[in-house]
Amino acid sequence: MKEHFSGPVYRIETPHLVIRCWNPTDAPLLHKAIQDNLEHLSVWMPWIKEEPISLTARIELMRRFRSDFDQSQDFVYGIFSRDETEVLGGTGLHPRVGPQAIEIGYWIHHAYTNRGLATEAASALTQVAFVVHQYKRVEIHCAPENNHSAAIPRKLGFQHEATMRDRIMDAGGGLRDTMIWTMLPKEYYNSPITDLCIHMYDAGGRKWYTS
Repeated sequence: MKEHFSGPVYRIETPHLVIRCWNPTDAPLLHKAIQDNLEHLSVWMPWIKEEPISLTARIELMRRFRSDFDQSQDFVYGIFSRDETEVLGGTGLHPRVGPQAIEIGYWIHHAYTNRGLATEAASALTQVAFVVHQYKRVEIHCAPENNHSAAIPRKLGFQHEATMRDRIMDAGGGLRDTMIWTMLPKEYYNSPITDLCIHMYDAGGRKWYTS
């Protein structure tokens, strides 16, 4: 009999990506990726205002990522090339949007944009959110002006539920509007997300699920 698995999922393999929990040993790869994308990320990502930080500080940050992940408090993932030699971006499942709900965030290295990688990552994490964690609502937030980011939930079948005014701090310390896109379980099972084949692995490296 197959063991019950409630997560978290530590590793996800998609057709073009490896999406997995960060380890402190990944710090040099992430450090380079952030340094290469400071200008690219400064437009939309509030956390970029804390950059640049030292490699030592990056290692400590990634230790916190891993600790929060292990304790099921926040699930921050790295997006890697299939051979895991390069960081292509970051994503995560963030329990900050209310009970039985989760928010998906993502960013992609400027050299790999417009290739569908963020869509693939968001699709994979939506599967994890509904199939493994069985959340009742998945959200994606983005700035109304960020057309590339907004195209992702629209393409996946999320619904534009609201645009909240002056709700999120931007990278410059000001306030900006944010679009809220949502998906419910009944919408998920009729969405194109279910067409993506992914493999999920637990903390011990055991394959648990293939869609």
